[in-house]
Amino acid sequence: MAAPDLQNPPNGTAVLSVSGHHDHESHDFQLPDSGGWITFPFIAGALTGLTLAAGGWGANLIVYLIEEFNVKRIDAAQISNVVSGSSSLFPIVGAIAADCFFGSFPVIALSSCVSLLGVVLLALTTLDFLRPEECGLASTLCKNPSKLQFSVLYSGIALAVIGQGGTRFTLATMGADQFHKPSHQAVFLNWYFFSFYVSAVISNTVFVYVEDNVSWKLGFAMTIAFNLIGLVIFLLGSRFYRHVKPQGSPFVDLARVFVAALRKRKVLISLDNEDYYCNHQHQGPVKTVTATAPTKSFRFLNRAALKTEGDTRFDGSIAKPWRLCTVEQVEDFKTLLRIFPLWSSSIFLGTPIGIQISLTVLQALIMDRHLGPHFKIPASSFLVISFISTAIAIPLIDRILFPSWKKLTRHSPTPIQRIGIGHILNALSMAVSAMVESRRRRVAHTRHLPAGSVTPMLGLWLFPQLVLAGVGEAFHFPGQVSLYYQEFPTSLRSTSTAMISLLIAIAFYLSTALIDLIRRTTTWLPEDLNDGRVDNVYWLMTGIGLINFFGFLVCAKMYNYKNANEGSLNNGSDE
Repeated sequence: MAAPDLQNPPNGTAVLSVSGHHDHESHDFQLPDSGGWITFPFIAGALTGLTLAAGGWGANLIVYLIEEFNVKRIDAAQISNVVSGSSSLFPIVGAIAADCFFGSFPVIALSSCVSLLGVVLLALTTLDFLRPEECGLASTLCKNPSKLQFSVLYSGIALAVIGQGGTRFTLATMGADQFHKPSHQAVFLNWYFFSFYVSAVISNTVFVYVEDNVSWKLGFAMTIAFNLIGLVIFLLGSRFYRHVKPQGSPFVDLARVFVAALRKRKVLISLDNEDYYCNHQHQGPVKTVTATAPTKSFRFLNRAALKTEGDTRFDGSIAKPWRLCTVEQVEDFKTLLRIFPLWSSSIFLGTPIGIQISLTVLQALIMDRHLGPHFKIPASSFLVISFISTAIAIPLIDRILFPSWKKLTRHSPTPIQRIGIGHILNALSMAVSAMVESRRRRVAHTRHLPAGSVTPMLGLWLFPQLVLAGVGEAFHFPGQVSLYYQEFPTSLRSTSTAMISLLIAIAFYLSTALIDLIRRTTTWLPEDLNDGRVDNVYWLMTGIGLINFFGFLVCAKMYNYKNANEGSLNNGSDE
């Protein structure tokens, strides 16, 4: 996914842009209070080390399971999808733990230790007694791993995923907390995401190449080393960090609205605005309120802000927080309900991508991956093409396509339009995947290849589908970030990125369930893909993508932006 620059305009709405400039204001280069740019090398170093470590074991997981643990190909893809989903889900848990209970520093430090323990266990699985006997690709008599071997493997994966989850979002949040000025926070985020994606590309190429062509032991040893380096660099900067106390999670307020409305379900709704609680007080000072009366939509929820006897104290503060909420909290909850259909449509945008990622690796394993007589592209490294395509497409879209769009239409494309283009390109990518696989299967059948044999067809044929998927992501991912930052309530803006991560997690879990359903009801996905119909799977994903696109159009047509001017968010294109 592309590296966004979140710029904060005066109204506090975060806007997505790929451009950034370094605002050389000396204020944030301070040492006395701690924080500032002096902390950047430590956070960037920790991020680089931990990202390299995460990619070192995760990027080549499918191949490791197949070649070293004799896991069947589709099962390996399923495990990889579950791991990918969990890798997107646990960062939400880590972010909530940091925001609500412990603060960023303890969560990052502990998570780094947990991930280190996880990759150490994974490295141990390269030892002969902790993995099954070797099994050739064409062999049908492969020995299954023992319970002990599986236990060590899955324990290592689980700990590595949990540890990764505690650092992915939390490092970005902690880094932004080191700066007072929004311009400095924007520059930090640019460099943060740049470091993240450069590290991801390195781990998907260099680490994967070492594991495939040198040894798995060396590859996992490098993973341990970089995890340890990242942890040490992070701890070395502890005396310079600014530590922000936990502020509580907005999810609690959302839960309170639902519970309060449910508890007052028998109370009659009042038409008098004075009967609703508008003060926004917590344990700190009174906050500014933007809503003074509840709207008529989702009227059931208005009961949560309806004052009844015993709900408030003599000073006007809330006495029963799980029975009375503010009007603003109620309206925030309604905003999430309004945007939910658009958000949910992106689940089926991500599900085909999850399936494509897994199946592409399996296809690459049985295709000719040579570039010249001596170099062979690792199967897992094919996915880097999608990363590179996204990285190239974003600045081209931002600096060429969108300005041209505005000249022709006199309007900048809205985030919803950007997401819609991503839907179309994603469906097109699935159709191209189906055509390429159909040709690969035809070549294999023409040659009457034995089970597990490599098809004499260049793996470079997989590039077009990955390029389309990458360009599609350059449209829909920044579009979603822009939409949620723009439309989410002010109190929930920091939650919007977590919603995207949750979406990705659900999409990967759903792709796992969908592949399992296809295996149970069809013969499209056997162990030997030459005997299967992977092209039919891709055509099914194309159909699902098109149906989902039309559903998205309906939701987009019915959706009204909170602010008409915000609907023309330019994503950095307008000057």
